[in-house]
Order: sequence, then structure tokens, then C-alpha cells
Amino acid sequence: MRTLSLSLSNHISSRQCLLLSLSLQMGKGFGFWSLISSSFFLPLLLISSCSAQVPGFVSIDCGGEASFTDELGLEWIPDNQFAFGETTNISVANETRTQYKTLRQFPIDNRKYCYTLNVTTRTRYLIRATFLYGNFDDNNVYPKFDLSLGPTFWSTIVISDATTIEMRELIFLALDPTVSVCLSNATTGKPFISTLELRQFNGSMYYTDFEEQFYLGISARINFGADSVDPVRYPDDPFDRIWESDSLKKANYLVDVAAGTKKVSTQQPIDVNRDERPPEKVMQTAVVGTNGSLTYRLNLDGFPGAGWAYSYFAEIEDLAPDETRKFRLVLPGAPDISKAVVNIMENAQGKYRLYEPGFVNLSFPFVLSFRFGKTSDSSKGPLLNAMEINKYLQKIYGSLDVAVIAGALPSYLPALWAQEGGDPCLPVPWSWVQCNTEPAPRVTAIILSSKNVTGNIPLAFTKLTGLVELWLDGNSLTGSIPDFSSCVDLSIIHLENNKLTGELPSSLLKLPSLKELYVQNNILSGKVPSGLNGKSLAFNFTGNPGLRLEEKKSQTKITVGASVGAVSLLLVTIALCLYIIKRKTRYSNQGELKHTIQSQRLASTFKDPPAEAAHCFMLSEIEDATKNFEKKIGSGGFGVVYYGKLKDGREIAVKVLTNDSYQGKREFSNEVTLLSRIHHRNLVQFLGYCQECGRNMLVYEFMHNGTLKEHLYIGPLSNRRGINWIKRLEIAEDASRGIEYLHTGCTPAIIHRDLKSSNILLDKNMMAKVSDFGLSKSAVDGVSHVSSIVRGTVGYLDPEYYISQQLTDKSDVYSFGVILLELISGREAISNESFGVNCRNIVQWAKLHIESGDIQGIIDPNLRDDYDIQSMWKIAEKALMCVQPHGHMRPSISEVLKEIQDAILIERAALVAREGLSDDMSRNSGHSSLNTGQYDIAGTEHCLSIDESVAQPTAR
Repeated sequence: MRTLSLSLSNHISSRQCLLLSLSLQMGKGFGFWSLISSSFFLPLLLISSCSAQVPGFVSIDCGGEASFTDELGLEWIPDNQFAFGETTNISVANETRTQYKTLRQFPIDNRKYCYTLNVTTRTRYLIRATFLYGNFDDNNVYPKFDLSLGPTFWSTIVISDATTIEMRELIFLALDPTVSVCLSNATTGKPFISTLELRQFNGSMYYTDFEEQFYLGISARINFGADSVDPVRYPDDPFDRIWESDSLKKANYLVDVAAGTKKVSTQQPIDVNRDERPPEKVMQTAVVGTNGSLTYRLNLDGFPGAGWAYSYFAEIEDLAPDETRKFRLVLPGAPDISKAVVNIMENAQGKYRLYEPGFVNLSFPFVLSFRFGKTSDSSKGPLLNAMEINKYLQKIYGSLDVAVIAGALPSYLPALWAQEGGDPCLPVPWSWVQCNTEPAPRVTAIILSSKNVTGNIPLAFTKLTGLVELWLDGNSLTGSIPDFSSCVDLSIIHLENNKLTGELPSSLLKLPSLKELYVQNNILSGKVPSGLNGKSLAFNFTGNPGLRLEEKKSQTKITVGASVGAVSLLLVTIALCLYIIKRKTRYSNQGELKHTIQSQRLASTFKDPPAEAAHCFMLSEIEDATKNFEKKIGSGGFGVVYYGKLKDGREIAVKVLTNDSYQGKREFSNEVTLLSRIHHRNLVQFLGYCQECGRNMLVYEFMHNGTLKEHLYIGPLSNRRGINWIKRLEIAEDASRGIEYLHTGCTPAIIHRDLKSSNILLDKNMMAKVSDFGLSKSAVDGVSHVSSIVRGTVGYLDPEYYISQQLTDKSDVYSFGVILLELISGREAISNESFGVNCRNIVQWAKLHIESGDIQGIIDPNLRDDYDIQSMWKIAEKALMCVQPHGHMRPSISEVLKEIQDAILIERAALVAREGLSDDMSRNSGHSSLNTGQYDIAGTEHCLSIDESVAQPTAR
């Protein structure tokens, strides 16, 4: 296969064209290295007129066949010169733009596929990639794959709808002459791309103090007061930024609009000659809070994390001489942030002029709730024209061997292997390279066996100081073997079956780790260095008629070493077998169940400390404690639960399994085995078991407040003991902690498989604990799922698990998402009456309400408005993420736990405000979920204290 690259001229100024170089290569690494000049590319197409392009713009129609100019006046160029990947035509209803009628798709493999573009160093750019699935593969298997900018991970592209365009935008300062955009790591479906766009900025636009270490990932760019749902972009925005309309209707986008919010506009020109320069059309519209408040909620893609945020204001209303407009950005719990007062006329020094205050380093949540509220001495409500929020994305500088590898490649460019570009190690290594796992990796192996490599061995390879293996066998290499003494870790060298000449260099003696040296079938001559011949290594130099050997000791040494190793391994194996036999004999008389428990504990000895043995109760003890099973406290398909009290005063719950119960002996043994090795404050404590007279019993701590189910459901048959919203959040936190322990704290991990509100129990202090492990399964190390007969409870059962019978921890996450919806609504998971005519389950019903912005329609009326709407939204959105149909789209239980904890913080802050314990601004501020603590973007941790230099807004 021949390498193809495409060179296209792009007009930057009247006298200079930007060379766009694109390269795609089927292999384990793709793209082009950032350190090699564009002069190495083979020009295949040159556009004769640069003037057809907008200065600094590149628009690539991926999968297209011809250039065209779109309705905005932007010229698009195809990538049809590439022989790699496949082009596909798609058709999506209501999508008529030419660039979205095609795409380029790539195989499902572990390779990376890159577009590489030439840029001007020390210049800022916006790069934008879009993805429209359109069911191009006729499989309805929604793809999931990674997107990276050079070695830096950019985003995971998760397609959840065939007709929705996924867009990713990044602002970067070009430090090298090229930049590569790569697709890799296909998880499901085929990686694909629809368009790739590059937009050059002017001057200091989007300058930050951190730009050499961080990119800016665009999360929100909003045009408030827009007169339609269409975005504002080129030519209204000369840099072709896309300003989304605040009228856009999509799930959870700009909801919770305060009463009294109205749109205003003007045809007067706006002075926007400032740093970020929002387009005049955007600044000519705004929203005004006529009741004194502007309140919105917004999902922030890519967050939580450190962010950059700016608001854009211009006074576009005619104020009377005695009228004033002053307001604050109010963030409850962050009084320092809320101190600054905006007076647009004063700050902008006049009407119809831009004022753009913002923060260059704040910590933002996934769901941002923001509010502008007028001050007490203002006669007019707040006004907002536009807003931008970007996330800091830490740059990865890649391999330390980039320059070295680049120096080796120019003379080999006609070869396919030499055209794999970008970073040799990250995010996916080249097909002929292996690297270590350090943050700044080094090349550890060169694997170019039988690649038709000619010429001399590249001297650049001798400078790879981390090199461990060198495979150049089966080629047509000529010349002598160079000095590899600087590669002190080099242990394997394969140079056989080439045309190498000269002597074996004595520098090979300077390689202390050398274990294999194969140089047979070359044209080498002279003597084998005596020191080399005396080393303990696998050494083959046959087929070199002119190469002479004086000593031959190495083969014997290798054989002896191998024999000693084999004997040692055999002795260790025998000893281990004897040890296991001894332990089996020791426990053989302790009963079948005890033997099972101890054997499984022995199997996990090397990963978990051994737990205490499960206590075996006598039947007489159980009968005494329960007064002959006098007080029944629960029942189910498994049997009956009785209350008891041991002689030491401990209250217990005894689960007596019916002989023909669904769980049976296997589930009984399973639960005893699992519970005997897991201990966590949010798992019901297992005290022991009893197996006598054909009866199987499990003994637990007694949970005084019953099940969560008993406290939630609306209806005459419920045993409802109402709990408020913050207590429900705390119960969710407790339960998720227990599940997190099962998923991440146990080795192997444990999948509960039957999470539901009746299996979450509450103790005397209303602490929640997860119970009932009869259906649980242990995961297998290194395996992504466990094949299993489907078990669980209708309404909580993961649909993907039901179809595939492949159990993962995300099956528990689905069930927990249903529980979160129960906590919000107070309704059962399955009902013929609660959800209307068209819905029988809580997931369908809640999804319809939440995605339309109607969260009030699902909130339990018994909560009586005693909650913060932002904490409610946060949990509702996380619940929807948990019940996504595909497991890979669901969060981990640890991510869910964090969202619950954030919601609790919001609720507690709101509780303080409702009780009148906060300052005046907090009392009048409404609700917000923004964590405004300083974020150290040079590190990895959030700091809750406010740094004044960061917290104060920057006015441009």
C-alpha cells in the first residue's frame, strides 16, 4: 500500500498561504510527527487560488469527494486523496448540509488514525471536530472511541443518537509547526469523523497564563436573547465561533428560567473592540430579569474540573436619567465571589459598549446553576448578552524520544512504516514501537522485522536511551553495526537475515543487560570479541563465513541456567501442592460449607487479608434468641425473617430459607461465602449461619428502621414513614458507599445483582446498609464481564444484562439509578397505575419528564418544596445517566457517589439559607450548585479555600 498525503493552500494573508498537510495511515500509529517539516510531504493536489479560502480557515469534509462552498461562504475540501479508512454516504432527516452527507470510518482495532495539519507557531487556534453517526454501518451499534490532540487525550466520543451531531471544540496555542487530531481505542462500533475545522484567532484572543500547559475545551458558548434557535457563526463571527441560541430546545439545556425573564434587542451598533470580541449580532440581543433575577441551569460538557468563564454585557436598553441597572453574580456559599457589582454603563464607559468580566480559574461542577440578581439600590433587573465557559485540559507533552525518532525517518519516507506520525508512544504507540508507561514515556522496543528496510541501521536508534529490544531481522540492511553502548538497558538484539558487513563491534561488551544477540546470515567478518563470547546469552552468528570464533562457552552456560531454573520451578510447584493438600486435609472435617468458605478465602489470600471465619450458630442458640421464631419481621421468595436477641444483648435478624426457595443451597452457600469476607459500615453486618436439621439460616444484625421501600412509596398499601429530601440523599450516599466497596474495595470485585429499595436497610440512626447477597457474583480479574444466567428483580434489571447475559458492575449502576428515581418520586419501580397509560416503569416515566425539563412532574409531593431544586436536578440527571441502555454510557458507582455528595453540599447550604442563617445575599440568591473554590490547575486536587487573586473577576 502506498502512502498518500494531501497538500492544500490556505490563504492567510495576501502574500502567504498556509500549507495544510493531511496524512492517514493504516497501522498501529497514524498521523505525522510534529517535528518534521511539511517539505517531506508528497504534494498530490494544490489549489491554485488561495483567495477562495477565508484567511486562517481550514474546513475538511471527511469522506467527501469534491470541494464546495457552503451557505455561509466557507470553502470545504475533501479528504478523498486518502486510501485509508472507508468513505460512507449517510442520510439524516432534516440534515441538508453537504459536509454531513458523508463521513470517514475506520476499523475496530487498537490503532490510531490521525489528521495532521500545519499551523503557525505561537498562534492561537480553534479546532473543531464533528461526528454524525446516521447509522452508517446499518447495525445501530452506537460507536464509542477516543479523540486526542497529538498525545493529549481530548474527549471520549459516545454516540447515543443516530441523528444528533456530536461536536468537540478546543482552543490551543500552537507550539509546534503541526498539530494532529487522532481517533483511537474503539470500544464499541467503528470510529468515524464527519468534519474537521481549523480557525485561526488574532492577537491575544483567549490568552491565559496557563496556555503553554493547558488547552481550553469549549463547554458552553451561549447567545442570550436570540431571536431564533439558529446559532450565530461566520460571517457574523469573523472567527466562526458557534454561539448557541438560548432558545435551543434540548435536554437539560438552560432550564429553570426565572419568572419575569424577557428578551430585548437593538439594531444599534455595539462597540465590541475588546479581547474576546463577541460578534456584534450576539451583543445586540440580551435577556433582562424584570423581576430582579436571571436564573439558569446548564450542563457543562467535560466537567467537573477547572474552568475559564466570561460573561458579556452591553447596555442595549434606554434607561431614564433616574434609572440604574446594578446586579451581582450570586453564588450561595461563596460570598467573596458574590461581592462584585456589575454596572454595565459605568463598567463599559458608555451605552452600546462591551463589558466582559470573568474568572480565569474556577472549579465548576457538571451541572452549573447561575443567577444574576439586582442590588437593593437598582431600579432595573439584571441584563445578560452572552456567556462562554471553557475547561482546562492539561497537555501531555508525549514521549521523550520524539525528536530522536523523527531524526531517523526522513530517509525512509517512501516506506509505509515511516509515515506513522504524531507521537510515537501516545495516545497509542506506532505499530513498530513499544513504550514504557511513564508519564513522559520512552521507546523501549523497535520492531521492524521483515519490513523491507534498506540502507544502514539508523544512527538515531542508538540514541534511544530506554531501548530494551531491537528487532531489525529479515530486511536488506547494509553497512556496519553501530555503537549501541548508550542504550544501557538493551537486552535483545535481532539483526539476522540482512546484508550487514564489518566486524561485531566491541561496544556490545558495554551492554550489561544483553541476553540475546542474533546476527546470523549476514556478511560479517573478523573475530567475535572474546568477552562477548564469554557472556551468558543466547548468541547465534552462523551464516557469516568471515566471522571466526575463538571460544564457545555461551551455549553451555545457557543450558545450565535453564536446567537450574527448571529444577527450582519444579520444587516450588511441589511445595505449593503439598501445602494445599495439607490445608484441605486440615479442614476436611469442618463441614462442607466451612470448607467452601476457607477454600475461597485461600484463593484470595494474595490480594485480600483473610477475614474471620463465619460463626456457626447452633440451632438451639437461634431458637433461644428468637423465642422459637416468635416474631416475624419480613418475608420474601427466599423465606421468612425473624427477630431475635442473643444472650450478649445483640439484636439479630434471622433469615430462614425455605427448602424449596428460589435461592436454594447454592445461593445460601454463596451468601455465606461472600459475607464472611466483606466488612463495611454500609453493608449489613453478617454475624453467622446455622445449618442443622435440613434448615439453612443466616444471621444478621437487626436493622431497626426496616427497608428503604417502606419509607418511600405513595399509596394506601404502603407502610410509609416519610423522610425528607436531605435524608434521602444521605441514604443514597450510604448505599452507594457500600456498593462502591463491593465494586472497588473487594478483590475480586463483587457484583450485587439484586439492588432494590427493599434490599437497602436502615438502622436505628437511619444509616443505610445494603443487604441480601444471595444472587451476588464475584468478578474475574482481567475480565470485563461475567457470563451469568440472568437473575434480579423486574424493574431494576439492567436491560443490557438481560439481553447479553453478561454481568458487569454497570448492571448494579443501572439498578441504583432506579433507586435514585424512587428517592426523587416516592414511586415504585413498576406499576400499572402510577405512570399513566403509556408507561409501566419508573425509568420510562421519569425520562420523559426530565428530558423535557419538567422535573417538578416527578418530585414526591410529600417533600412539600422542602428541597433545593439544583440538588434535585443533579440527582435526576445522574439517575438518567445510570439507566442508559448501554453499560459503557453509565457512570461508575464512584462517580455517582461524588454527585450525591455534591448534592448534599448544595442542600445543606440551601438549608442554612432557608433557615435565615446566611447573609443577605445568600438569603436572596436562589440556588446554585457551583463550587467556586480555587482549583490548582497545575496539580490534581480541589482546594475549598478561595484565593483572592483567582476569585476576583477579571474585567477585560
